Amino acid sequence: MRKLNKEQRRDIAAIAAMKDEDIDFSDIPLVLDWSGAEVGKFYRPPKKAITIRLDTDVLDWLKGYGRGYQTRVNLLLRHAMANSGGRTAKGNREAKRTRRAHAAS
Repeated sequence: MRKLNKEQRRDIAAIAAMKDEDIDFSDIPLVLDWSGAEVGKFYRPPKKAITIRLDTDVLDWLKGYGRGYQTRVNLLLRHAMANSGGRTAKGNREAKRTRRAHAAS
């Protein structure tokens, strides 16, 4: 996201300082039909910094597309997660325990 310039920051501060009743909404149409609204369009899950070890060729491939390779890693992992058949981390731990129990018997 681009940084705001001084004028934009000043405008936002001025609007933020206004009371709701002082803001003129007359030029904004009233939305009555929300059927075309996109749920979660602006939602961004919180990020957590981690260390991950990748094969050199995989990293080169990701970086070969230019800036934002970490975002691409996240998108690829999110896609894999969405297509994993609804498995969760908890479910995977339980499956491992079951496999270990069967292997021990």
